Amino acid sequence: MPCGEQLEEPDNYVTLSNRKRVRIRTLPSGEDAPIRQLWPHLSPQTRYLRFLSVMTTLPDSLLRYLVSAEDCTTQAIVAEHEIDGRAVVVGLVNLGALDDESVEVGIVIRDDWQRQHLGTELALRMMEAAEHRGFRRFVGHVLDENVAMRKILTNIGEIVSTKVSGSVHELAFVRR
Repeated sequence: MPCGEQLEEPDNYVTLSNRKRVRIRTLPSGEDAPIRQLWPHLSPQTRYLRFLSVMTTLPDSLLRYLVSAEDCTTQAIVAEHEIDGRAVVVGLVNLGALDDESVEVGIVIRDDWQRQHLGTELALRMMEAAEHRGFRRFVGHVLDENVAMRKILTNIGEIVSTKVSGSVHELAFVRR
């Protein structure tokens, strides 16, 4: 598949365990409004668990990184729920190539949408998109206390290696 071509999915909508429907779509390069919209709905704890840092504001450098999708090495996927005719962003997953075979991944879900299986759905879509680009190995940095992310990773993948630095675990995994 050519690099700029998006992965076509037969159904971009999924119904979650809370019976709400979300649309999952690839975020075009430079489209930063969805991430700006999501940021205020992430608690300090959620930001810390995802970005391994307490950030009260969204740094421009991080925003640029999250919306960068100018080649086949990076991609962002968002989950949106329609409320009163307007799309509200409830989740985000990013991937970025580490080498020809591996991608680093990160997932964040709005606090009021956690525990609805959205993280699992986004992780599966991310794996599919990465595999479509030829990546087969995934790497995530997970804090000791991030039990939800550990559960998602063990449900969708098989951990093939772990490196620990303080309270951060670098988990390499492949599709289960």
